[in-house]
Amino acid sequence: MKRRALVRRLTAAGCLLLRAGARHDLYLNPVTGKQQPVPRHTEVDEHLARHICRVLGVPE
Repeated sequence: MKRRALVRRLTAAGCLLLRAGARHDLYLNPVTGKQQPVPRHTEVDEHLARHICRVLGVPE
């Protein structure tokens, strides 16, 4: 999955960029209070993208 598509899915679900880092960005879901790092690679593995969405409570 492209990182741009994953970030678009997270922000559409209400997640906020908490902190930008060199290798990872930290996203926060204000409803659940959960935080999850998202790698800054152009391609994100499908399993990792699914895990990030599951932890943040983003519907698939």
